[in-house]
Amino acid sequence: MLLTPGLYNSAYFEHAFLAQQMGIELCEGRDLYVEDRRVWMRTTQGRQQVDVIYRRIDDDFLDPAVFRPDSMLGSRAPQVYRQGRVALANAVGTGVADDKAMYSYVPAMIRFYLGQEPMLPNVPTFLGAEPEGLAYILDNAESLVIKAVGQSGGYGMLIGPESTAHQRQAFLETVRADPGNYIGQPVVALGRHPSFYSDTGCFEPCHIDLRPYVLVGEDITVVPGGLTRVALKRGSLVVNSSQGGGSKDTWVLSDTGQG
Repeated sequence: MLLTPGLYNSAYFEHAFLAQQMGIELCEGRDLYVEDRRVWMRTTQGRQQVDVIYRRIDDDFLDPAVFRPDSMLGSRAPQVYRQGRVALANAVGTGVADDKAMYSYVPAMIRFYLGQEPMLPNVPTFLGAEPEGLAYILDNAESLVIKAVGQSGGYGMLIGPESTAHQRQAFLETVRADPGNYIGQPVVALGRHPSFYSDTGCFEPCHIDLRPYVLVGEDITVVPGGLTRVALKRGSLVVNSSQGGGSKDTWVLSDTGQG
């Protein structure tokens, strides 16, 4: 089953679509309960045991007994998970891989773990935790995207070229107060794609980025397609759904076999 925060989450449509396509139940925390050291789902035909939970809830809200006590979104499933009686897809703590400071270390990780040079260039990343990186961020804020390392969804960031001097000054004060919580990166020039706006009845160019999918098992397979995220706010570079972004399915129809 897929565990969702609920209808008012910005990615709820994605949660519902995934559950439908995978043929699994879509549940909120209130649909689950723990009894006899098992996780059970309430259904119209009685309780049903849950063996695997694909969670789309942040760690902090997953279990009020372990994390935030004021959370109304999660369940007591982590207790059963610790006993090995239910599986969590996206185990607790996997969000560390999404820490934006990790960008800076990706080339070194490839060299260390794979013994290879990176095939794709990494976006230059300046760490506020390092004196040189902090100095660069403070001196070049007007040309950088500055991001809080632990936030996502387009929150906690400043796009320098689109900001005012006052906005940069205010944001840099928060950076100086906690430099280890921020990184800086050059603005990446996103591609554009025509999107239809109902308010004007016209197609307009919107910034997009592509999220490919890679399946890892005995072999590694790059799926011939992916999710194209669209910045539906006019002129915006932020494609996240929580900031008004949308999505387009992307399909690779043929492979020419050329480099």
